[in-house]
Amino acid sequence: MPIRTILSLPILLYMFAAPAQTEDRPPNIVFIMADDLGYHELGAFGQEKIRTPNLDRLADQGIKLTRHYAGSAVCAPTRSILMTGLHSGHATIRGNKPTPGGNWDPESPEGQWPIPDDDYTIAELLKEQGYATAAFGKWGLGGPGSTGHPSNQGFDHFYGYLCQRVAHNYYPTHLWRNHDVDVLDGNDYFSSHQRIEEPLESEDDYDERYRGESYAPTEINDELVRWLTTHIETKPDTPFFLYYPTIIPHVALQAPKEVVDSYPDEWDEKHYLGNRGYLPNATPRATYAAMVTYMDECVGRMLDLLDERGLDDNTVVIFTSDNGSTYVSGVDREFFQLLGDLRGHKGQLYEGGIRMPTIVRWPGKVPPGTTSGDASYHPDWFPTIAEIVSAETPPNLDGTSLIRDLTHADHVLEREFMYWEFPEGPGSQALIFGDRMRWKLIRPRLKKEPDHHELYDLLNDPNETQNIADKHPELVEQALLTMQSQHTDSDLFPLEALDSP
Repeated sequence: MPIRTILSLPILLYMFAAPAQTEDRPPNIVFIMADDLGYHELGAFGQEKIRTPNLDRLADQGIKLTRHYAGSAVCAPTRSILMTGLHSGHATIRGNKPTPGGNWDPESPEGQWPIPDDDYTIAELLKEQGYATAAFGKWGLGGPGSTGHPSNQGFDHFYGYLCQRVAHNYYPTHLWRNHDVDVLDGNDYFSSHQRIEEPLESEDDYDERYRGESYAPTEINDELVRWLTTHIETKPDTPFFLYYPTIIPHVALQAPKEVVDSYPDEWDEKHYLGNRGYLPNATPRATYAAMVTYMDECVGRMLDLLDERGLDDNTVVIFTSDNGSTYVSGVDREFFQLLGDLRGHKGQLYEGGIRMPTIVRWPGKVPPGTTSGDASYHPDWFPTIAEIVSAETPPNLDGTSLIRDLTHADHVLEREFMYWEFPEGPGSQALIFGDRMRWKLIRPRLKKEPDHHELYDLLNDPNETQNIADKHPELVEQALLTMQSQHTDSDLFPLEALDSP
């Protein structure tokens, strides 16, 4: 049986006072994806130091998915997998490869390798169903003029960063509004990767070097609220799909000063000098907490608007993250227990790299105050959203619809496996399989040790502490055969030891 927790009072309210869904049009869909937010970074998922009241409220009003996984271990492939419903063995984009000619030079072409025209996205499906579609935040699937530009992939409106490299700085010189550059007032270019040998004299000195006047997350959230308000007022009968891939809390460490100052001064006895990448910072712990809290405030602003306009009852809100907490910059994973005891981090296929804090609110459909321990992952959202809007699901998708798992507290989600591969770094491959998705086989270092296998019993060892591959050779063999069947060769993102010569 799946692991479920049901709070009696919310369930009673749901049963006897749940609002009826609007029958003459399908629900609005809001999909929020944080950037590098680990499993324990929200209060609803066990965080004790960082304030996230709006997302905690969202969890109280909906369902928490405690075994929901990202599509990949880093930014671009996760976004591709989410948009297309294809896992990383079939998706076009499997790593953070830059667009041709792209590099860290500010004059180089922006963007990551674009998804092609024939990749069919959630936004394209919803647009065909009559939805207004908009995206706000970090795209990462194609730069200006490319096939992967959001305007070429089903979105009516886009505002934010097209390029992940530019998104390393929260005070960029510009953002993109569709195909046009939006120059941000008071922001001069400076590299988002710097290092100093000694601490600066004061916080003001850091601010002078590493801040501008226009904070990109604020600009993006303002644009989102403007678009949503205009849509509600001018097209009230048209459902909308709002995709909000916020750039927070991906480093560099930069946050509004008033939010930083709301956290204790005594947290930060040492300055961060940039020795582990990104920008120096005088208050790294307080700044990181402030980033997460500010993300929560931005989400809350949007949720409040939905509530004020009476749209919350007919809007599905989904929140997740693209991968686990980072291993670079001044982010103190241990101080905040960002991943709890989960093994690994961003860039790895261990649980800490791919297990995500995920919440769904859908009044009248999803019982509030519930928790699902069924295993699911990002490829599932395409078929889930297709079913929500009663659209035909493309036949080649790798995911499974979560509708019954979300809406029926006693439902057991049945599936054969979930698959990952990640060609960057040491090269890795993982499979979760078996009854209740009990077993996980991971090949963490394919480039150097292709014959090294690790098998974990996730139901009894979720922190992956005991490799039991030697005790269960039959499970290892079974998983390897499935892995082989799910991997397709890629010229763009070859996975050494697996791809054909």
